[in-house]
Amino acid sequence: MKVRITLIEEMLGTASANPDIHKEFIASKSADADKVEEELKALHTDALMDKKMTVFPRGEDGTPILFDYQVKGFFKDTVGLLLELSDKEVKVGKTKLSKFTFKRLVDNYVFVAPRKIRLAACGPVCTRPLRAETMQGERVALASSETVPAGTVFEFEVTTLAPALADMLRDCLTYGALKGIGQWRNSGKGRFTWEEIKA
Repeated sequence: MKVRITLIEEMLGTASANPDIHKEFIASKSADADKVEEELKALHTDALMDKKMTVFPRGEDGTPILFDYQVKGFFKDTVGLLLELSDKEVKVGKTKLSKFTFKRLVDNYVFVAPRKIRLAACGPVCTRPLRAETMQGERVALASSETVPAGTVFEFEVTTLAPALADMLRDCLTYGALKGIGQWRNSGKGRFTWEEIKA
């Protein structure tokens, strides 16, 4: 299924602008050394940029991108949420889609292409407070992220080896109007509408 997404709220970048942090804490979890190197090269590391902010990786031409696994992560998160609301039973072969099986099934039967999903130019930086309850009381810090603006349109393809998942994936995309993709999505950032593009 080919999908066209239109953002209705700005989407925030999720990659650390500091390549050392990205390499040590994020990329180190990957078993694929070539992909780690590719992601590190895609980081936008302008000397004037605050290394504490989060950014979008860049394609070869400098355009912000999403990696395929970020969209797959959206599906994984959303399938889990929708399972809590649904009475409908979905079976993939002999396996029932449940809170115990959905991550494995999405990981192994849902595929997103291309690897680098091209976005448009970045918008203004979003700075917001982060609050945390600690043993010493409430703590507040500021976080900053690159954004791509509402109205941004991008496309990708979703392939599933389990046809029983197809309707669930469409429901996930529809849910994107309520809870989006990217960072700070619980506040409404990254919300989108979608349409299926017929071949």
